[in-house]
Amino acid sequence: MKIKYLTIVAAITLSGISFTPLITHAQDAQMQFYRPNDKSGINVFETSKKDTVKFTGLKVKIGGGFTLAYQTLKASNTATPVIKTVGTSTGDVNSITPLYNGFNLPMANLIFDVQLADGIRLNLTSYLSTRHHEDTWVKGGYLQIDKMPFLHSPLVDDIMKNVTFVVGQSDVDYGDQHFRRSDGGNTIYNPFIENYVMDEFATEIGMHVYYKCQKTGLFAMGGITDGELNAVTIAPTKIDAATGQVNKFPPAFLGKLGYDKQLNPDFRLRVSGSFYTVNSANSNTLFGGDRSGSNYFNVMSNPTTAAGTSLTQAVDYNAFSGRFNPGFSEENHSFMGNLFLKYKGLEFFGTIENARGRAITETSNRSAKQYAGDLVYRFPAETENFWIGYRYDTVNATITGNSSNVTVNRSAASAGWFLTKNIMMKGEYVSQQYKGYDATNLFNGGKFSGLVIQAAISF
Repeated sequence: MKIKYLTIVAAITLSGISFTPLITHAQDAQMQFYRPNDKSGINVFETSKKDTVKFTGLKVKIGGGFTLAYQTLKASNTATPVIKTVGTSTGDVNSITPLYNGFNLPMANLIFDVQLADGIRLNLTSYLSTRHHEDTWVKGGYLQIDKMPFLHSPLVDDIMKNVTFVVGQSDVDYGDQHFRRSDGGNTIYNPFIENYVMDEFATEIGMHVYYKCQKTGLFAMGGITDGELNAVTIAPTKIDAATGQVNKFPPAFLGKLGYDKQLNPDFRLRVSGSFYTVNSANSNTLFGGDRSGSNYFNVMSNPTTAAGTSLTQAVDYNAFSGRFNPGFSEENHSFMGNLFLKYKGLEFFGTIENARGRAITETSNRSAKQYAGDLVYRFPAETENFWIGYRYDTVNATITGNSSNVTVNRSAASAGWFLTKNIMMKGEYVSQQYKGYDATNLFNGGKFSGLVIQAAISF
């Protein structure tokens, strides 16, 4: 008999502890206020306040995600050759690494969800194997509180019908795109292969407080974090070029307002606006906090700067290939608006983003703007097990050392099939172009295109 989920019920009395292990089927190990890891978690954003699962004791749900991909990408550029010595190797740092059709490194996540008490759930997620970290790394862990039974207060119980606390190292809830992105081995929520060109994702220590009104569909969130992917306890010594003072590590603040309502059986409307702001940091990574890496392996990379690495190490080198990071590591003020429409099987997800920030060596802020739209059609109506989709994503930004603004454009067409709610296959043809880069920059006249096929399992 295969055991997929283990539920442990412990009754604690004054006279001692009664411990009764109970083996249950997967469908019985339900979590309260929870986003499923499988197909049923698609288009779920904040977890619902619908209290549909009865608390019967401590439960442990073991979940995971596994993704395997095959790519046929090819890249090129028109940059002026620049010969440099890197380590023990001398070569053109503006040449493009030749690519070979083949399988990418499989990626896998391990997810623990623990129902600790009525309305209180723990999440712990680890990357077992990813492109950026081939060994196991803990992504983060947080406590989600939808009830406070330990206070024994009817007033608090009434307030908590609309309020949720998320405390710990969790995904920064800036924008809505991070709910649809691929995350290591967990790629089942994403109808495309890769995330945005400018990928907004990080985990930071802090707290998010949500207000959700089921009747009106209105919701709000306010949050505070340490502004860091890696927590800092060592006093700063670097000098901020803008202030001339020793750097400081104040908290980061974020917020979101929105409306999400199923207006009739066929039509759902969601609109939201959010912000993230931090005035200074040791190393802010809102646009570079992904520890799993891009799903376009080794595109727009240079073989000289990777000299001395093995083929395995080269997978980690330039782990975010195909993405654009504006480099706002010191100061970051970002704003995003999202629109999600679903009419029967037709979905639209749109993004408008405006970000400003700088590195510690810069004296003034630069800007980066992103506009993206996903159009997805899922069919047949009864199951929506198949889909076709198209995404257009463009980023325009000011970067240091370049004579003008740069632009990165991506078009992607996808198709997919859910064999079961846990098993998915998808394919995507992508074309990406780089514009505005100086002749001495690797990305001058850069472009890549090709087909990527993924198979994914999530449970």
